[in-house]
Amino acid sequence: MVSYKKVNSFALVSLYDKKNINYLCNVFVKNKIGIISTGSTSKKIKSLGFACYEISRLTQFNEVLSGRVKTLHPQIYISILHNRNNKNHRETFKKSNFPKIDYVIVNLYPFTKFINKKHEDVIEMIDIGGSTLLRASAKNYESVTSISSPDDYKFLKKNIQKNYGSTDLAFRARMAKKTFKLTFEYDQNIYSW
Repeated sequence: MVSYKKVNSFALVSLYDKKNINYLCNVFVKNKIGIISTGSTSKKIKSLGFACYEISRLTQFNEVLSGRVKTLHPQIYISILHNRNNKNHRETFKKSNFPKIDYVIVNLYPFTKFINKKHEDVIEMIDIGGSTLLRASAKNYESVTSISSPDDYKFLKKNIQKNYGSTDLAFRARMAKKTFKLTFEYDQNIYSW
């Protein structure tokens, strides 16, 4: 496994829909981007032969409440949200002793596929952590790439190749806009239900 001190940036990957996860991991490995992941996503990544850090090991906080709380941790959000051009932010981030997350790859629980199920099953499909991760990364799009759909993995790969191992601002802004649209519509569906 690559030591996170030897990689410049990391991707936090948390996926309900694990379609094309092998493709995504190859993109990161080829560009020396470390992978941090959650529970079942981490298991899937490792089963495919890729190295990844489990988020709970980095935060020293295990998933609780049947997985309802796994990514709601200050170290994660300090890493995603710190303004890379703000000295105080950089100092706070450095003190957090956490890897620098420059990519957030999340797809949400498929809430609308469950709206005709039992009430308690629908409630469990309201994604809290995923929405929060996506919105945080989209807010900090000047530095962080937010990917909210497996359909965008190919565009991520092309942009990283074009920019020699990172993404450009126009791409990050486009992905942030897509993320805010998705989380807005997701919340609208919950509200309507």
